[in-house]
Amino acid sequence: MAGILDLCSRRVAGWNVSDELTTPLVIGAWEKAWQKSKPPRGLLHHCDRGGQYASERYQDLLRQSGATASMSAAGNCYDNAAMESFWATLKAECFAHFVPETNHQATLMIFHYIEGFYNRTRTHSSLGYKSPLEFESSINHDIN
Repeated sequence: MAGILDLCSRRVAGWNVSDELTTPLVIGAWEKAWQKSKPPRGLLHHCDRGGQYASERYQDLLRQSGATASMSAAGNCYDNAAMESFWATLKAECFAHFVPETNHQATLMIFHYIEGFYNRTRTHSSLGYKSPLEFESSINHDIN
C-alpha cells in the first residue's frame, strides 16, 4: 500500500494498493491525491527513500505537478514520521480484530477505514480533537 497524507489536516489525500511495491503503486496514490486535492504549485512532498519514490517516472510526475520531493538523508525518518505513524494506526485500528483472507478483502477494509472512518470521524489531538475533514472544513470556513 502507498499513501499520501496531508500534514496540515492529517487527511489521507490519496492511497493505492497493489500486489507489488512498484512505481505504479505510488503513482496511483499520487494521482488520487492530486485529483481530490488539486494543491497549488510549490507543494512539498515528503516521502521515504524507496526506489519507487526515487524513480525517474515518479520524480517527473512530481515536477510536472509543481511539487518538490523531500527525502531526508538515509537513516533520518523525520520527514516521513507522520506517514509512519499513520501506518501504525491503520494496522492497529483497521486490522486489530480481523485479519483478511484475501487482498480484495484487505482493500475493502482499508477503503472503509480510510474513507468511512479515518478521514471523516477519527479525531486527532493535534487538530483540536477534530477529524481531518472537520478540521479542513473549519479552516475553509475561517478563510471565507
